[in-house]
Amino acid sequence: MKALVASIVAALLLCACGASTPKIAKLDRGAVVLAFGDSLTFGTGAAKDESYPAILERDTGLQVVNAGVPGEISAEGLARLPEAIDEAQPKLVILCHGGNDFLRKLDDATAAGNIRAMIQLAKSRGIPVMLLATPKPGFPPSVPKFYAEIAAEARIPLEGGVMKAVLLDANLKSDMVHPNGKGYGAIAAAVGKLLRKSGAL
Repeated sequence: MKALVASIVAALLLCACGASTPKIAKLDRGAVVLAFGDSLTFGTGAAKDESYPAILERDTGLQVVNAGVPGEISAEGLARLPEAIDEAQPKLVILCHGGNDFLRKLDDATAAGNIRAMIQLAKSRGIPVMLLATPKPGFPPSVPKFYAEIAAEARIPLEGGVMKAVLLDANLKSDMVHPNGKGYGAIAAAVGKLLRKSGAL
């Protein structure tokens, strides 16, 4: 498993070569990180301790709060985020949203607007954000361009490839749209690499 995860992360990092990564202030060990999203954050398809936030917490020593709600669309996430931030008081938000908008065939522009608003909300409170892109279902699945556009506009780190890589590998999935424990391990490893590249770790 470790070799498989390492190969996926290495391939993703190779694709990202040449692109500068926006910086995040270094996080103290034990700092609270809010992992905010839908079922991909919650960890549907795997045991509770195999979600990507749980694995990221073990791998980094950060206190990663799993604020994933299965089935949530981006409009609902935007409405929920203020309370989640108030409760967790995080030093960083890792945002992964949009998948349920795509599954329900909702408008991409609306999803993009809601994700943009979530980022602006966190940043208005002085909280940095990392964005984790979700692919649209298809053969093969494709990552909407708006994730990269929003990340560039907001000058925040983007992990744009790991979800697609995981969902293209049957060995890393529990069903058509959710990773298994190994898949979430690959996601956590990619997020950890990006945290280090951004200077947060």
